[in-house]
Amino acid sequence: MKLMVVGASRGLGRAFVEGLGSVGDTVIGVSRQRPDGLRLPEGVELAWIEADLAEPLLAARWIEQQAPAQLDVLIYNLGVWEANAFSEAYSFLEDPDDSIANLVAINITGTLMLLRRLIPRLLGSTRPQLILTGSTSGLRQSGQPEVTFGASKFALSGIADALRESFRDRQLAVTCLQLGYLNTDDGLEVSPEAAAGRGEGRQIPLHDVIRIVSALLQLSPASFVRELVLPAIGDERF
Repeated sequence: MKLMVVGASRGLGRAFVEGLGSVGDTVIGVSRQRPDGLRLPEGVELAWIEADLAEPLLAARWIEQQAPAQLDVLIYNLGVWEANAFSEAYSFLEDPDDSIANLVAINITGTLMLLRRLIPRLLGSTRPQLILTGSTSGLRQSGQPEVTFGASKFALSGIADALRESFRDRQLAVTCLQLGYLNTDDGLEVSPEAAAGRGEGRQIPLHDVIRIVSALLQLSPASFVRELVLPAIGDERF
């Protein structure tokens, strides 16, 4: 299996890189910089593409040049949010214009430009899979006030829907993960039990997301998961 993770340097993206491969697989990470100290299972080959999607067109062209000719799985994990998001200091009316434009460029424009270039490399696989990391903030009536971030994650669901129809005849499996608050302080080196204990039930350990995605990768070509909503057990919005 050749698996590419976009937005792979830390947090969930790093966990995807470290936790999804097995013997004989190749994992390609994409981020502004390659992180140090990565721990992959024995027998997994690692490659890295350094690109900054804050400049969407330049980054998309560079990744296109460096990416393998064929991929089996593409995980698009990139996404940024407002400076004061998820805090009482957040105010849409005080967000600078350039900040809003930059967030849209990274979360929407960059996504479209890169997917247009990489999807053809998935279509030659016997089971091509595209996994998009969304957010519960992008769901209807999410209860979150972050306007630009929520709009961009809502757009991601629309992108997923349209791609399914565009490539249904090519058996492209498109899954959108709608994830709640993650515990990104504890990596996979921390035990799942310890990671689950942080946040008093309001943070999802990365281990849970890896387990879910590992299951997706083992499905037959006859089925796929369209959308998966994974909130924390203590998230009162759900």
